[in-house]
Amino acid sequence: MNLSRRQMLAMCGVAGAPLFGQDVSLFTGKNLTGWTVERGPESAFYVREGEVRVHPGANFPTWLRSDAVYENFDWSGEVFIEGWANGGLYFCAPRHGPPTDCGFKLNIFQKQDNPALNVSVGAIFPVVAPSKVTVRNKAEWNQFRIRLDWPSLKVWWNGEMVQDLEVSQNEELKYRLRSGHLGIESLSYPLRYRNFKIARLSGKERWDGLSDLSRWVPTEAASWESLGDVLRADGLGYLVSKEQYRDFAFQCFVRASRFSNGGILFRGGEDGRAPHYEIQIHDVEGAVYPTGSLYGIERAKPYPRVLPEQWFLFQLFVQGRRCVVRIEGETVVNHDTLTRTDAGTLLIQAHQKGSWIEYKDLRVSRLPSRP
Repeated sequence: MNLSRRQMLAMCGVAGAPLFGQDVSLFTGKNLTGWTVERGPESAFYVREGEVRVHPGANFPTWLRSDAVYENFDWSGEVFIEGWANGGLYFCAPRHGPPTDCGFKLNIFQKQDNPALNVSVGAIFPVVAPSKVTVRNKAEWNQFRIRLDWPSLKVWWNGEMVQDLEVSQNEELKYRLRSGHLGIESLSYPLRYRNFKIARLSGKERWDGLSDLSRWVPTEAASWESLGDVLRADGLGYLVSKEQYRDFAFQCFVRASRFSNGGILFRGGEDGRAPHYEIQIHDVEGAVYPTGSLYGIERAKPYPRVLPEQWFLFQLFVQGRRCVVRIEGETVVNHDTLTRTDAGTLLIQAHQKGSWIEYKDLRVSRLPSRP
């Protein structure tokens, strides 16, 4: 079946998703069609007089999430600030997990900081301060513009450029998600938003989806099910990738029963007994190798407090002798002395009878080889 570009975009987000380079409004001005309130009450955000408003009773971590997903884009709009006010605009935010740590947050703050701080309006919170602060805070509308064309990130506030970053050169930001949802953060301040517009730019990510069981070979006695975009396991065993990978980025969401055990193995063989490296999934804080640890080599630090039966974001970057593990947007392992650097299989592990573990939205991207 041949689909038009508009049809393909609509399948990825909402009907009427913008064509590349075309400015499209993100709000109807009448309701929140195309947006969903996350982690809070439906009343947290509402529309009045053509504006999207934050209800002061919403509170953190509630946020308003775009149904559509965006990679590279040019997003503009206005924010009304009166008196003390604090909030944020999310982009590249995940469906599950903390938007600020996994994606990006453009901070909104009423204070006219001089010099600018990493919490000032226009900051990529809380990592990079803006070059200047140009906030209008006396019951005034402020204009913003965010242009992400990875690795370039530029931000304008009230017509002045306040961020001009090469994201790949920032040790904290370079591992953030490169695509995801847009969002409005609630910190219980009655901020108001209007005139949201966005233009999609050409995408650059090249992910290979691994959520289909046909991409794997099951071993041992675990029971594996393919449930849409979810791979669910109960018992003891592995899924072994049909392809081999040396240098790669891998990410997925993980959800498991309490105190269950599993893992992501890499540079492996045809089963779990062949030499390999393993990133542990085990939600026991006192364990020698809890979730995120490079098993037998380096303990995850700080301990990622993932909750049982809730999805969390798992990211793994392997190049040459280096291995970086991120859980919920936080680096917990950065190891650079791997001894085995040959290509090998990926393995998804279920490691405990009587408990279950689920992996969702599995994807891999090959990286340039490093010695």
